[in-house]
Amino acid sequence: MCAEQNKADRVHEWKRIPHPDLEERHVANARLVATRGQMIGLLPRDAVAAEIGVSRGKFTAEIMAANRPRKLHLVDVWASERYTDELRQRVERTYAAEIAANSVAVNLGLSIEVGRTFPDAYFDWIYIDTDHSYPTTRDELAVYESKMKPGGIIAGHDYVMGNWRGSLKFGVIEAVHEFCIARSWELLYVTTEQTTNASFAIRKIGGA
Repeated sequence: MCAEQNKADRVHEWKRIPHPDLEERHVANARLVATRGQMIGLLPRDAVAAEIGVSRGKFTAEIMAANRPRKLHLVDVWASERYTDELRQRVERTYAAEIAANSVAVNLGLSIEVGRTFPDAYFDWIYIDTDHSYPTTRDELAVYESKMKPGGIIAGHDYVMGNWRGSLKFGVIEAVHEFCIARSWELLYVTTEQTTNASFAIRKIGGA
């Protein structure tokens, strides 16, 4: 019965979200990249950037090593049983010198709520790694679009169908494709990891 219920839940989740197909104009400049660390190294340097969904700061270290942004905003709520305030404190200790130098800023709160507080045309690029659901990803893209500079890049994690070991449907692919079609954005990079899940990067078609 449990297996049947899980199957029913997955089917319901699948039907609940859209499944739009991209057109050639959305993929004409797309490039495969082996890992998200390599992808981050291809994003603009000396940039104003954000990592949205930080957890323990493991990927933060990769961002700093591969890209060294001029200003990196770390956005997370750190208020759940899994992602605790202790993790925030650990991240702040790790980057205490950068925080003091104003090259790293910790922005505590939910991704969408914090996103609304940033100025328009502020970021060169951002990387989203939050709850991977369709509604959240859809709303994050909607909020952060106006926060990007012309030609700015929105990247993110878990560009996959879901975590099937946990019977959990993700909605990143669907939200990204829907956004690209509606707002005339294009895929720039897609990574090919299997054990850590693929990432994506998108930008406005024409760079404006």
